Amino acid sequence: MSLPALMRFVDLPRFGAPDVMTISSGPLPVAGEGQILVRTQAIGVNRPDVAQRQGTYPPPKDASPILGLEIAGEVVAIGPGVSGYTVGDKVCGLTNGGAYAEYCLVPSGQALRFPKGYDAVKAAALPENYFTVWANMFQIAGLTEGEKVLIHGGTSGIGTTAIQLARAFGAEVYATAGSQEKCDACVKLGAKRAINYKAEDFAEVIKAETGQGVDMILDMIGAAYFEKNLASLAKDGCLSIIAFLGGAVAETANLAPIMVKRLTVTGSTLRPRTPEEKRAIRDDLLSQVWPLLDEGKLAPVIHKTFAFEDVVEAHKLMESSSHIGKIMLRV
Repeated sequence: MSLPALMRFVDLPRFGAPDVMTISSGPLPVAGEGQILVRTQAIGVNRPDVAQRQGTYPPPKDASPILGLEIAGEVVAIGPGVSGYTVGDKVCGLTNGGAYAEYCLVPSGQALRFPKGYDAVKAAALPENYFTVWANMFQIAGLTEGEKVLIHGGTSGIGTTAIQLARAFGAEVYATAGSQEKCDACVKLGAKRAINYKAEDFAEVIKAETGQGVDMILDMIGAAYFEKNLASLAKDGCLSIIAFLGGAVAETANLAPIMVKRLTVTGSTLRPRTPEEKRAIRDDLLSQVWPLLDEGKLAPVIHKTFAFEDVVEAHKLMESSSHIGKIMLRV
């Protein structure tokens, strides 16, 4: 396949507000050991992209400095040591950076086929959220059929994914969101009860609804919710923290419930995980989740799709938190 010498990408000449981003051009990356080169057709916009743009989430040393963690498109080159892919395959993938570009490298162990009937935009809405939710909610916290789970940020990309996955695997789901419209969306996706955190105390609601509390909480708020999260867990429950939108330091929290209720507090971040760890998540997704996507039992919630050139507007929408579901870029 003949490839151009240059590609367009979103440049970040300095940290700051969305309008610091510009469209620039540069050479295509070259597929190395274990990598495939993908011609990008769609890109998912995620909170870590915003944090990296602001200068609070630096990429790993071996990662591309270009923003972006998930893409979908067409395989155009294959690096040494890669099997199972051919030029022309349609794949989506979790990248280590570099997604905001016309061509992007994806480790072969982090690429997945398009689910049946999916176009590039729908496929690109999957990797970051499904990798994150599966790893934290199922592999680490061990959510099982019949358990109760509270999902904060229910209408975020993570939240809409988590609600659907938890319901698909037989859990009873509760969620928090910041408006009645968002709460209604959570219920439509499968939540038994959605709690407007601006009007209700979620810990009180969980106690009233469940009696004993929930078995697991998927939390992206951190310090601001820490004590109420502990109060909302049942005995032997697990708090899984995946972000710190409400701060990382909980100075006055009462930790006694951890001992009294034998709670587990865990957390992880996806980007620094090893290729082997990410491949293990990918393999679980292909075997256990992708068939549900093929059958239409799960689907990404896409709020709005922007043109690649309108990346600034996409980031402004992300920062407004007014969206329900994913924000996408089409190349």
